[in-house]
Amino acid sequence: MAKNSTFDITSSVDMQEVDNAVNQARKEVLQRYDFKGATAEIDFDKKAGTLKLLADDDYKLTALVDIIQSKLIKRGVPIRNMDYGEVEQAFGGKARQTITLVQSISTEKAKEIVKSIKDAGFKKVNAQIQDEQVRVTSPSIDELQAVIAHLKKQDFGLELSYGNFRSQ
Repeated sequence: MAKNSTFDITSSVDMQEVDNAVNQARKEVLQRYDFKGATAEIDFDKKAGTLKLLADDDYKLTALVDIIQSKLIKRGVPIRNMDYGEVEQAFGGKARQTITLVQSISTEKAKEIVKSIKDAGFKKVNAQIQDEQVRVTSPSIDELQAVIAHLKKQDFGLELSYGNFRSQ
């Protein structure tokens, strides 16, 4: 029987790096002239994986999102894993927005990934959904590398990581 090699496709965000980026963003907001005397709050819930932003108006809220995104990018956190909620009007004419950090591959996205692999016509490659990840199996390591190259060209709306390589 031929040996099979496998790897896992996952998607996650390093919450400690997000926390560091949020702290840097808060410091920048305190120093910026356009935020002097203005309301600009960033609340990070590590357990829920959400950022709650509050600003005086839509313009300041957009600036706040830009600051957070730039800090996250500098810290290597994929901003593609951010799900932006609707901008809500809060008390006193303020604007509020909740950003959810996507920590796993949803079932729908996993089905898209598996379908993309099957449609590409790789020989002897099997992809299956396991909880919040996709496991890809093949007797050929070259085929697995071709699958990774194929998936990197696709856009699934979130940052995919490839790991847990095994030869059995």
